Amino acid sequence: MPESSIVVRPEPMESESYTASSRLQAAGLRAAIALFEKAASEVPLPAAPQPIVMADYGAATGHNSLLPICSAVRAIRQRTRLDHSVLIAHTDVPDNDFSALFRTLTEDPDSYLHEDSNTFPTAVGRSFYEQILPTSSVHLGWSSWAVQWLRRVPAPIPDHVQMAYSASAEVRAAYAKQAADDWLAFIGCRGRELRRGGRLVVMTMAVDDAGEFGYRPLLAALVDTLNELAGHGLLSADEVHRMCIPTVGRSKADFMAPFAPKGRFEQLEIEHLEVFDAEDRYWKQYQINKDAAIFGRQWASFLRASVFRTLARALDGGLTDARAEAFFDRLEGGVGERVAAAPEQMQIPMAHLVLIKRPKLH
Repeated sequence: MPESSIVVRPEPMESESYTASSRLQAAGLRAAIALFEKAASEVPLPAAPQPIVMADYGAATGHNSLLPICSAVRAIRQRTRLDHSVLIAHTDVPDNDFSALFRTLTEDPDSYLHEDSNTFPTAVGRSFYEQILPTSSVHLGWSSWAVQWLRRVPAPIPDHVQMAYSASAEVRAAYAKQAADDWLAFIGCRGRELRRGGRLVVMTMAVDDAGEFGYRPLLAALVDTLNELAGHGLLSADEVHRMCIPTVGRSKADFMAPFAPKGRFEQLEIEHLEVFDAEDRYWKQYQINKDAAIFGRQWASFLRASVFRTLARALDGGLTDARAEAFFDRLEGGVGERVAAAPEQMQIPMAHLVLIKRPKLH
């Protein structure tokens, strides 16, 4: 996830909303789990009693990690004895809600703790744009819906909240450079942390071959609602101007760039890369129930959980501003109403990557 100055994290009262909306982020998860299972079945494993180490990069509240890690543990158990311990390091920035993470691991029926008694969770509060774990210590890495967040805001976006829809070439260039630098930092650190033969599976936002970021109706509803709230006096024009969502979708070429020209970077190689449109589960439900209000509320709830706190940091009083709760409620309501007024399937470009650490070239 991004650095703490711009990280999106719910307060404890928001955790339920975050958890519910994270279910949309399961779009594309099944195929990613299959890749993670395959990686778990192929990585070299240490001899007991040395633990098998997995890392979960950008864990948030843990819900997008439970099924993948359970599947990987099952694949590993087909190769090891039950008493061979598995250490699972969940990592995120320091102000992540780690209490919610450990509640998830303890209480969620999908948790690996209910399935394998020799798994041991731990947590690290540090940005994954730096090295988090010891060199050559990680056998398997997982990251979902995380590396699209930039470590810093490279520039204001004067005409939108998402740089993909800004008319400013300078803004788009600044974000593209930051995205390239961050991807380089992320994979460079993982290259040092992984053991020889180790693998990292990444699921993240992307842009398709035409450069489409997706989410157009949702983001248009967000911008219109912010302008309406400014018109009603809840927000100032300066506050709206400062609001932005520092996320990027990368293209295939962007993902591959650090590996040119030899196909290797920090001893990592791309073993698998796919960009695809993930399923809009809310749209699928709408096609069945034809309830536009529910469709709008679901997308608005997703947006509230994922980006509203980032936007609220632009308030004059930041997250502690007295208007913050009213801002959240009215923004969610306005977005929901606009999306419901003209239901439209969202395009959700995503990428799956598998990186493998090879021995050094001689």
